Amino acid sequence: MNTSRALLYSFTDPTFRPLKSPPDISSPKRRPRERLNFRVRLHTDHRCCVFRVSVRNSGRGETGKVYADVKSEPYEILETVPESVKLKEDALDDVVLDSTMPWWEEFPKRWVIVILCFSAFLLCNMDRVNMSIAILPMSAENNWNPATVGLIQSSFFWGYLLTQIAGGIWADTVGGKKVLGFGVIWWSIATILTPVAAKVGLPFLLVVRAFMGIGEGVAMPAMNNILSKWVPVSERSRSLAFVYSGMYLGSVTGLAFSPFLIHQFGWPSVFYSFGSLGTVWFAAWLSKAHSSPLDDPQLRPAEKKLIFANSFSKEPVESIPWRLILSKAPVWALIVSHFCHNWGTFILLTWMPTYYNQVLKFNLTESGLFCVLPWLTMAFSANLGGWIADTLVSKGLSVTTVRKIMQSIGFLGPAFFLTQLSHIDSPAMAVLCMACSQGTDAFSQSGLYSNHQDIAPRYSGVLLGLSNTAGVLAGVFGTAATGYILQHGSWDDVFKVSVGLYLVGTVVWNLFSTGEKILD
Repeated sequence: MNTSRALLYSFTDPTFRPLKSPPDISSPKRRPRERLNFRVRLHTDHRCCVFRVSVRNSGRGETGKVYADVKSEPYEILETVPESVKLKEDALDDVVLDSTMPWWEEFPKRWVIVILCFSAFLLCNMDRVNMSIAILPMSAENNWNPATVGLIQSSFFWGYLLTQIAGGIWADTVGGKKVLGFGVIWWSIATILTPVAAKVGLPFLLVVRAFMGIGEGVAMPAMNNILSKWVPVSERSRSLAFVYSGMYLGSVTGLAFSPFLIHQFGWPSVFYSFGSLGTVWFAAWLSKAHSSPLDDPQLRPAEKKLIFANSFSKEPVESIPWRLILSKAPVWALIVSHFCHNWGTFILLTWMPTYYNQVLKFNLTESGLFCVLPWLTMAFSANLGGWIADTLVSKGLSVTTVRKIMQSIGFLGPAFFLTQLSHIDSPAMAVLCMACSQGTDAFSQSGLYSNHQDIAPRYSGVLLGLSNTAGVLAGVFGTAATGYILQHGSWDDVFKVSVGLYLVGTVVWNLFSTGEKILD
């Protein structure tokens, strides 16, 4: 028996890929003369042949060679090939590559983008909610009255409202990577400057908080733009649900760590520590993210094929067709439904500590503790809803039907649980109703929050900016209206208004929304 080494293939074309390709070792970023070893196993009906194959990069850039160890022995030459050794036409389908590529290099790049967006939204709410805790020692130190505290809290929304639509236009024209990166670094710097501005004077603090709102205002449109290009339709709901759950977990993290940091190091430490995390994220974003799969030179061909086979190729747009966008009924269904949804959501999240304290008679510590529960419930329910929605789509249910089902749960679930609060005497059951209300509300992430990419993937950033502007206005007006209602009525009246808007949203959504693309 003789053993020799045979040259199977020598390649210089960087686009060369065998049918069952080994890991790409032709990348110029690899170490020179890198070697990979793997086995190729071919099956026939009665036997199995195993070849040990060595792939070596020549070190001269985009070239390489493939060798195989070949064993030979004497045999009788027959005029016909025995059936037992014939290879079927599909024999190569059984090729098994035992590659030495590490698992993190095989992790889907689109989910790296999703995880980075999740991390950005985690930081987004951490930096937003820390003021709700730090404002207590800040107001005591500076002798601020309640009106001044309310002014400081609301100044964030001045900037936040300004950049919803502008952020969407910017993301759709220059790409989501630049816009989201700008937003995170901008609001992180504003967070770090907050203690300095507070010591200089109230006007400077208001400006810095508004600047922070400007940064966070572009985050949602930019994220929506970049995921519309990276994530196929079959994974859209779960990816968006996962990203939005970062906001919920960010609130939990901020509410949990802020008191500890304030107690140990003083209130400025909250802003310095949370803000500095944004710079770490920004470095990772610059090195790993791309606005589109077309911009990523390291994206594997198989993943690129999967993305473009299940989504639409979308180059940055040059102009926004406002007249066309605003003439579509599904666009107005998004705007109206977003308003109805956020009215109830903002009221519950803003006034919940007051409800726990005044109605359920919890002390402030207990109120803060129970405020975390809805955020945790929403994080779990959002991901559950995303998995359910994508499963229904993969089983053949139309995207339109899935979006209507998920958003109906997001409207009718909270409406039902809020109506039960007036019939409950037990504080534990009231907290459970609140948690269930917010838990079913999170199914909206697979409903209206996923619909921007469905109906107008090229303009998804602009659409989210439009609808989220209505959502923010609902939060501002709803929070103020709740205070007025409580002065002249009761909590039952507050909940009745929210339930009424949930029902209006349900009707509008089911009549006019669609999951089909209406804008190209």
